[in-house]
Amino acid sequence: MRAVRNGGVPGRIRVLAAVSVVGLALLFGALAFGTASAREGLRVVGHDEGPQVVASASLYLSLSDMDAQVADVLLMGNGYDAQRAAALKRYEQRRAEVGDTLLRARGLAEGDAPAIRTITSVLAGLGRYERLAAQALLLNEQAGHQPGPPPRAVLDRYREASDVMQKVLLPQAYNLTLENATTVRHTHERERTSIRVTVVAVVVIGAGAVGCLVWLQVYLARRFRRVFGPALLVATALTALSALSGAAVLNGQATTLDTAKRDGFDSVLVLARARAIANSMHADQSRFLLDPERADTYQHTYLDKSQALMYVDAPNLGAYQDKVAGTSRYLGLLGTELAERPSPEVVTAYQGFQQADRAMRALPAVAAVAERMGGVRTGFEGYDTSLVRLSDGHRAVYTRAVADGDGALDGLWRVLPFGIVAIGAAVVAGVRPRLKEYR
Repeated sequence: MRAVRNGGVPGRIRVLAAVSVVGLALLFGALAFGTASAREGLRVVGHDEGPQVVASASLYLSLSDMDAQVADVLLMGNGYDAQRAAALKRYEQRRAEVGDTLLRARGLAEGDAPAIRTITSVLAGLGRYERLAAQALLLNEQAGHQPGPPPRAVLDRYREASDVMQKVLLPQAYNLTLENATTVRHTHERERTSIRVTVVAVVVIGAGAVGCLVWLQVYLARRFRRVFGPALLVATALTALSALSGAAVLNGQATTLDTAKRDGFDSVLVLARARAIANSMHADQSRFLLDPERADTYQHTYLDKSQALMYVDAPNLGAYQDKVAGTSRYLGLLGTELAERPSPEVVTAYQGFQQADRAMRALPAVAAVAERMGGVRTGFEGYDTSLVRLSDGHRAVYTRAVADGDGALDGLWRVLPFGIVAIGAAVVAGVRPRLKEYR
């Protein structure tokens, strides 16, 4: 204020211009902060941890399918030549997928010590599983048994392999998914809140900067008895446009981040887990026929996994399958997802898969194996295909939302710095001629 009193009109003009420039700097800073929050959210959800979670969910599916293919080969014995060859080929494909997924997850986990330890442990357990599975497959080939339960030596080796898969590898793969999903969720919530707060700050600061410029113009017009200067009018218009455009882009980023997380990432993750659980259920059907001593256990685990996917209150598998056939409203992992985003195709396919399972369990051993390789397999493939189609749609939403968010931020920062410089130059151009009159 002393500068204003001592400087008279020039001092007042300089103070008003300085306040306007400070307002512009604050506006630029707020937009920069909001953009940084948006980029961090997109980085975690769309580029780093998010893809790592999806990769680790795919790891769970590939691991469970490896064990399912081994169980199928052992169950087929010396029959079903074409299907046995296809199962062995798929086992090798899944092995390759697991290796690629672990390498990708290892690269994405750079600097994350717990994740790296988990991946290293999975690799060690995978080596042990592969050795035991290879021994079981070799003993099975040497035995040349008829379709159905294999000799005891084969079964013992497979039990060891399956225990490694079920008790070590799959829990670790799930923990890897869970840890990274927690990071994605926390980052999404933090950055979304930060963006929303920044939008309010941008509007308030922008309004203040526009108010300062208007005040400066009114003062100059009254003091010098002239109409408003074109340069300051341009500066005012550009400031208002920058604030509104920046707020709109940031608000859009919050929406985009929600879309990528909730409608894309979350659904892709749920459906990946649903596919993995269903694949493990399909393997339990083979294990039910492969290992009569553990048949009750495998039937119970099949029911537990079914309830985890689509829950209805039922005391046993038969009652569950009765209720599943008569309703389209479920709880559970997949039931909750379909309640929010309905897919009659998935529900119908799941009901068909359960009915095929019921038909298989009612048959004698040899006929049950044939049904497992025929109608049950067809039912499972139809159900799995419906999940893949649904997941592909959500994956497209996820990819598009992340790309849109990146594009909007890049567009804002291609324009905003030049806009702020242009506004500052316009303020100087509008004030300088008036100050010259006092020299």
